[in-house]
Amino acid sequence: MQFSTALRAFRPSPLAIAAPLALIAGCATVEESAPDAPDAEAVHRDLLTLDTHLDTPINFGRPGWSFADSHDPATEIAQVDLGRMAEGALDGGFFVIFTAQGPLTEKGYADALDFARKRSDTIDREMALHSAMIGQATTAKEVRALNDAGKLIALKSMENSYPLGTDIGLLREFYDRGVRMAGPVHSKVNQFADSAEDAPVWNGLSPLGREWVAEMNRLGIVIDASHSSDATLDDMLSLSKAPIILSHSSPRWAHDLPRNIGDDRVRRIAKAGGAVCMSTIYLSDVSMGKRRAELFDRYDSISVMTPAEQAEFIAQWHALDAVDPLWATTFDEYMTALLHLIDVAGVDHVCFGADFDGGGGIAGLDDVSDLPKITARLLDAGFTPDQIGKMTGGNVLRILAAAEAAAE
Repeated sequence: MQFSTALRAFRPSPLAIAAPLALIAGCATVEESAPDAPDAEAVHRDLLTLDTHLDTPINFGRPGWSFADSHDPATEIAQVDLGRMAEGALDGGFFVIFTAQGPLTEKGYADALDFARKRSDTIDREMALHSAMIGQATTAKEVRALNDAGKLIALKSMENSYPLGTDIGLLREFYDRGVRMAGPVHSKVNQFADSAEDAPVWNGLSPLGREWVAEMNRLGIVIDASHSSDATLDDMLSLSKAPIILSHSSPRWAHDLPRNIGDDRVRRIAKAGGAVCMSTIYLSDVSMGKRRAELFDRYDSISVMTPAEQAEFIAQWHALDAVDPLWATTFDEYMTALLHLIDVAGVDHVCFGADFDGGGGIAGLDDVSDLPKITARLLDAGFTPDQIGKMTGGNVLRILAAAEAAAE
């Protein structure tokens, strides 16, 4: 789970207008009317759309809450459910096993491992409850098969490898549990690497972190560099035999923070075959005052709240949002940043990971039901459905397949 400017106004490109056309030699020319603009909603529904970072498992198991329903965002905190996935034509994505950073001690590692195992089991249970609507996938081929069968798609990722402790062999356990994307670090330095949000200790990957990269490649798990420091990212780029991904990161060009990714490294990631998944976070300063921090801490326990406690908590959350939003980013500013990222990386190296249910979401892109708006703006900007399809899902599947191919 992750939280923390103002940009230039987005100006869509005009659609091409047809030129006069001579129908038959010797006949008068006639003006052909401009072709109808593509139906953005229809285009979006035809695309395979995957989000690379869904923190929704924090809501799994909430008393009185169903993942299958389409919840009203006015009275709900979750930004992802099966109903709104259908509404926004989000075909699936990576559901996150997130573990908060704790002490780098044997007890800290043991507690974190226990938590990560339980969170993985929670994802499995939730998907089993709704197996008629959503299926779990571990390969690019399985993703396409589920999509062809008309089912939504659930993959697993691991945010923060801290629960592995010093036992790299535990990566195999999480691979067997279905994890196909993982990052070494979150907001604090750990035994594997330096974080973008903490003072450096290793100046990149630790020796154990280098072993982690090799084992990730050997197993065929996609390396996720979001939250990693620049030096850690540089080390992973130099060591990895497979392309890497940033599952939920924003361009530093839009807001100059270490948590965001600079253009030079965007180009290097693209040159190595990887991709940067556009997020909604850190496109402005984060408004993380005392009250917001308290609510985030309580959110970690929402799965054990009674329905009445949930309703009270969500009302407090929305009341704070009304007077002090977490992010001061408009949808136009988001699109400006996205178009810049596409310009730097190219359509073959951009993807989407909004960080829904983990602090993401902005005005106009509040939850997964709003995703067709992005496709509409990209069509207005002159991108073709095929180009947009690479970014909504094709690039992610290509990188997943490349990790599979690089595995021993």
